[in-house]
Amino acid sequence: MTFFDRIGIPRVLLWGYVGMLLFMIGDGVETSYLSTYFKVDLGFAESSVGVVFTVYGLAAAVGAFLAGGLSDRWGPRKVMMVGAALWAICHVLMLTIGIPTSNYVLILLTYGVRGLGYPLFAYGFLVWIMVGAPEKQISKALGWYWFSFTMGYPVLGSALVAGLKPALGFYPTLWVSLALIAAGSFIVFTMLKERSGFEPLAADGSSMVKTLVGCVTIMFERPKVGLGALTRLINTTSQFGVWVFTPLYLIEQVGFNSEEWSTLLMIMMGSNLAGVVAFGALGDRWSRHKTIVWFGGVLGAVSCLGLYYVPNAVGHSYIPVAIVVAVFGVGLAGYVPLPPLMTQHAPGRKGQVMSTYTLGAGASQAVGPAIGTAFIGIIGIQGVMWIYAVLHLSSSVLALIIRTPNEEAQREAAALPEDNTVVAH
Repeated sequence: MTFFDRIGIPRVLLWGYVGMLLFMIGDGVETSYLSTYFKVDLGFAESSVGVVFTVYGLAAAVGAFLAGGLSDRWGPRKVMMVGAALWAICHVLMLTIGIPTSNYVLILLTYGVRGLGYPLFAYGFLVWIMVGAPEKQISKALGWYWFSFTMGYPVLGSALVAGLKPALGFYPTLWVSLALIAAGSFIVFTMLKERSGFEPLAADGSSMVKTLVGCVTIMFERPKVGLGALTRLINTTSQFGVWVFTPLYLIEQVGFNSEEWSTLLMIMMGSNLAGVVAFGALGDRWSRHKTIVWFGGVLGAVSCLGLYYVPNAVGHSYIPVAIVVAVFGVGLAGYVPLPPLMTQHAPGRKGQVMSTYTLGAGASQAVGPAIGTAFIGIIGIQGVMWIYAVLHLSSSVLALIIRTPNEEAQREAAALPEDNTVVAH
C-alpha cells in the first residue's frame, strides 16, 4: 500500500486528483475580478454583466446535472473530455474575438456555454471516484476530491490572479488560466488509467433521453435518493447565503472592514479544507450517516447561529468571530460521506444518483441567496440565520432516514432478542 492509499487517495486515481486540482486553479483564476473587468475595462453596464453571470450559472447547473447521466451513457472519462473541450474552445473564442472586439453577444455566448465545461470535467471525475475507489475508503477519497476542488477553485485560483494581475495584467492572466486547464486535462487523459471510467456505467441499453429522464425520476422511484439530493441542497445553501449576507452584517452593522472579511473568508475555506479530509476519514472509520448528522447538521446549525450571535455579543472583536467562521467552514465539510449513502440505495444507477447529488449542489447556489433576499427585509439577518440553522438540523433528520441498507440491517439486528438468529443476504 502506497502513502497515498494510506491517506485515502486511491493510487489508481491519483493523477485524476492532480489534474483536477490544476483544472480548478485555472477555472478559479477569474472568480475575483472578471465581473469588474467586464464592467470597468470593457464598459458593459452592470445589468449586462449580471446577465452574463446568470447565464453562466444556469449553464453550470445544467452541466452539473448532466455529468452523472452522461457518465452512464458515455463513461466518466468521455464526459470529462467533453467538459475540457467546451471550456477550452469557448475560452479561446472569448479571448481572441469576444474581448478584443468588446462583442457583448459573443462574450455572453462563449462564456455562457463555457459554464457547461467545468462541472462536466469536475463532476465527471466525482462519478469516476464513486465507481473506481475501493468501497472501504470511498468517503476518504471523496474528502480528498473536495479538498482538490476547493483548494483549486476559490483558494489557489484567487491567489494566482492576485499575484499575476499586477505584473501581467488581467487579460494575459486569462491565458495562463487556459494553460492550467490544458495541463490538468493532459494529465488526466494521459496518466489516469483506472478502467472503470473508460466505459459507460449503465449496461441496460437505454436511450440517452431515457437515461436523462431517469436522473429525475429516480428521486421518486427511490425516495431516499431524493432525500439525499435535498440534503446536498441544504449542505451549501447556507454557504452561498452567508457569502452574500454575512459581510453586509459584519461591515455595515458590526464595524468590520472589507479586508477583514476577506481574511475571515480565507479562514472559513481553510478550515473547510481540513474538514473535508477529516470527515471523509471519519465517515469510513465511524459512520457515514452519523458524521453528517452531528458534524454537518448539528454543527452547521450551531455555527450559523454563531455567525450572528457572536458578533452581536462581542462586537468588532476579530478572534471570536474568526473562531465561529472556522467552525462554520468545518460544518460545511460534514456532508462529505453523503454520496455513498445515496448510491447504496440504487447501486446499479450510480450515474443517475450522482446527477441528483450534483443537482442539489448546483441549485444551492441560487437557493441560499434567494432565502436571504426573500426574508432579510422581514426578519433581518438574525431570522435568516435561524432559517439556515433549521435547514441544517432538518438535514440531520434526513441523514437518519437515508442511512445505508447495511446500517439499517445492523440496527435491526441489534434490536432483536439474543436468541434470534439473523441470516445475512
